[in-house]
Amino acid sequence: MSSRLVARRYAKALLELAVKQDVLIPVQKELDAIQTLVRGNADLERLVSAPLIAPTLKASTFDAVLGAAGASTLVRRFFKVVTEAARLNHFHALVAGYHELVDAHLGIVEAHVTTAQPLSEAQTAALTETLTRRTGRTIRLKLRQEPSLLGGLQVQVGSTIYDASLRGQLAQLKSRLLSA
Repeated sequence: MSSRLVARRYAKALLELAVKQDVLIPVQKELDAIQTLVRGNADLERLVSAPLIAPTLKASTFDAVLGAAGASTLVRRFFKVVTEAARLNHFHALVAGYHELVDAHLGIVEAHVTTAQPLSEAQTAALTETLTRRTGRTIRLKLRQEPSLLGGLQVQVGSTIYDASLRGQLAQLKSRLLSA
């Protein structure tokens, strides 16, 4: 079974528990803090990914780390189950999966925006408002610059791509001229 699929199943179980206890966002913040802690410590990163450490030893060690970090009982119990099932090596994918599920639960959609030049705050706000109206969902922008667009922007929301770039317009013009 793929890492993403395994992680998503565990993330879904955590989401259901967090919704039931009304701690959806606090759990998300805890996971982010734990992930920062793991990424910032090479020993923890090895602990998370090491397949040769016995699951019960790994569970007790990781639980001690979570306890020292001030993790909630829910998160500690959850990771105990994950670790004892020898699935802690999916930790980073699990955190990413939880974020995706929280966004879906809250109706938030990520829009990947590529621009030739940086957007001003007013342009960013107007774009967010337009995409929110168009999709009917809350939009979170992920901005990226790519000078090869020459001008304008490209927006991807889910599988839909809006191309309002100068490069895209030139490609359309070329296509029309060649087919005429």
